[in-house]
Amino acid sequence: MAKIKKILVPVDGSVNATKAVDQAIFFAQKCHAALDFVYVSSNINKDIPSQIVFDNIWKRLPEDIPAGKHVASGTISKAILKVAAAEQSDMIIMGSRGLGLFRGVLIGSVSQQVVEASPIPVMVVK
Repeated sequence: MAKIKKILVPVDGSVNATKAVDQAIFFAQKCHAALDFVYVSSNINKDIPSQIVFDNIWKRLPEDIPAGKHVASGTISKAILKVAAAEQSDMIIMGSRGLGLFRGVLIGSVSQQVVEASPIPVMVVK
């Protein structure tokens, strides 16, 4: 298995995204990997500015872990995968991002769409 050097973490200020941040920090410390955080603006998180989300992450981020911030827009799953490709990520760690029962059944959750389309490993944290 290839060494994990870069981990992408989609963040939106939710509880599950915060859990994913904690897992990503843990993995980054174990693998000596860098972290990239991506905030994809959408109607779900429109009331939480990206800077507030990033500020909360940076308060918890150990100084010895290199990290970058990215803001994207568009279809959430496609934006996540686009940033992962651009940053040459080796892994994605994301919180479970559901759409509710009705929409989730019809079009699938964001995390499911990322898992299905990703060419790299994806860990979904609940």
